Amino acid sequence: MEPRRLALAVVLMAAVLIITPILFPTAPTPDTINGVGADSAAAAMSGAAAISDDLTPSAAPAQATGAQGVTSGAPTTMMATPDSLVAQVARVDTAAVVTPLATYRVSSLGAALISAEMQKYSALESGGKKTDRPVELAQSGDRLLAWRMVFPGGDTLNLTQTPFNVERTEVDGRTQLRYTAQVAQRAIGITYSFLPDSYRVNIGATVTGPNIDGYLLIDLPPGFRSSEADSVEDRTHLSYAFKPEARSADLIDFGDLDPGERDIVLGPFTWVVAKNKYFLLGLLVPPTEPGFVELNVTGGARESKQATRATGHVVANLRNGAAAVEVYAGPQEFKRMVAMGREFESANPYGGFMQKIIQPFATLVMKTLLWMKETAGLSYGWVLVIFGVAVRLILWPINQRAMRTSLQMQQIQPEIQAVQAKHKGDPQKAQAEIMKVYADHGLNPLSSLTGCLPMFIPLPVFFALFFVFQNTIEFRGVPFLWLPDISLKDPYYILPIIVAATAFLVSWIGLRSTPDNPQARLMTYLIPGIMLIFFINFASGLNLYYAVQNIASLPQQWLIAKERQKMMKTPRVQTPAAVAAKATKAGKPPRNEPKRLS
Repeated sequence: MEPRRLALAVVLMAAVLIITPILFPTAPTPDTINGVGADSAAAAMSGAAAISDDLTPSAAPAQATGAQGVTSGAPTTMMATPDSLVAQVARVDTAAVVTPLATYRVSSLGAALISAEMQKYSALESGGKKTDRPVELAQSGDRLLAWRMVFPGGDTLNLTQTPFNVERTEVDGRTQLRYTAQVAQRAIGITYSFLPDSYRVNIGATVTGPNIDGYLLIDLPPGFRSSEADSVEDRTHLSYAFKPEARSADLIDFGDLDPGERDIVLGPFTWVVAKNKYFLLGLLVPPTEPGFVELNVTGGARESKQATRATGHVVANLRNGAAAVEVYAGPQEFKRMVAMGREFESANPYGGFMQKIIQPFATLVMKTLLWMKETAGLSYGWVLVIFGVAVRLILWPINQRAMRTSLQMQQIQPEIQAVQAKHKGDPQKAQAEIMKVYADHGLNPLSSLTGCLPMFIPLPVFFALFFVFQNTIEFRGVPFLWLPDISLKDPYYILPIIVAATAFLVSWIGLRSTPDNPQARLMTYLIPGIMLIFFINFASGLNLYYAVQNIASLPQQWLIAKERQKMMKTPRVQTPAAVAAKATKAGKPPRNEPKRLS
């Protein structure tokens, strides 16, 4: 081709390429609609395809659902209905509701509760120091509550990716958020009603359309953000607890489940909670509604040996297309949980297999400590000091009687040994004579056990306090003397040393004026050492209580030791040898020996 013709062809081709788009403009491509890229549309299509009829929620958290992951007004792409693959563009709005106690945030994507900040509680740093950050329950990217619906025939509506419209109103001083959406042929409504001066939120779900009787599935939080000084210890309390209608509360620890392991517990349940050490999110059945049908829990993936994730959902009845639930999202404050009724204060099932014994004591101890705090107006540190002294004073008469019984048992031991030696070949005769010795001194064979009784009486209180300090938020961050937080261990180990030292003093005083006993002497040194190891990592408040108990018992131990010393000098019970010697000196035949014939 000649150069001139080649140049002309190139000019004509360029003119065609430039003029054609001007004369014949094309419609905008899907990847430029409203500024949303094609990647977003593809993500929406894949999200729709991921929705299945399986009742188990995905272990992976949904995108853009955390309190910090949702930006009000930011465009996103989602599915309008679970059974349609038509991608739509919608705005995700986060509504914040502020009460005097908490700030809650609800996303229009799935009408999900995504955040709960505790206004009255600050996050703690190492050592128990308070920060300027409020406690936040939700972890970034997690929902606290999400919703699904299941209808007969396997028709499942996963609402987590459904955009809802929201209407905000004020009714009788309560803020209400009404979320509505049209899903296929059904109209869905989720209504939040936030109670002022309370951590309680009333939630109602409604559905209208064909075939509306079914089940409401409520997804529980898969974990909590730790705001404690000891985050590792805080995570050991991660669990789902539940209260069957016919028996005591129970729980499933996150650590009890292997990754992917599934545990299904059948109801009916009065309430179900997800909790960590001091905070919880609880679902309670309204008094007029039937109990929750089922709790379904699956172990989550682990990044270390400690379990920090699990998934769980609660199944509630949808009767005539409606369901209602009461939500408590806040601290485990004893009085507020009692006020919720339905034994909600037992959301921390204390004591394991001894729950029926420990739980009542824990409740009684907690009520007593709260009453003392309100009445005396003192800090919880001084309340524990007074409580320890009061318990010791209440037990003083019982201890006194038991210790004196123990002294009497020690005094008659020589006489019992003499009877056993005399009737060594006749066990029945020996037993009858021993019973006579007991009767002569107003004792019985069980008197030795009553001498040990005072040791066991304080144990239920001790165990109750042990469990109370595990989850009682009233002690959280409370300083006392050199202690930055009585709910944490003593950073200087002063109190465990005092507990061990006072235990040694109690044993040492108790051994005064007693016959030499190598085993007892060994225990005098061994028990305090064991207690030091035992108490060194306990809450400092529990150490404080036990140290006060030991110190308050020292005067009584000293008085009993003095009484024992006096009785040893003038024994009330004389041995058979002493009786025989005295009778011989008086010219009379010894007792229990035949008179000589003249």
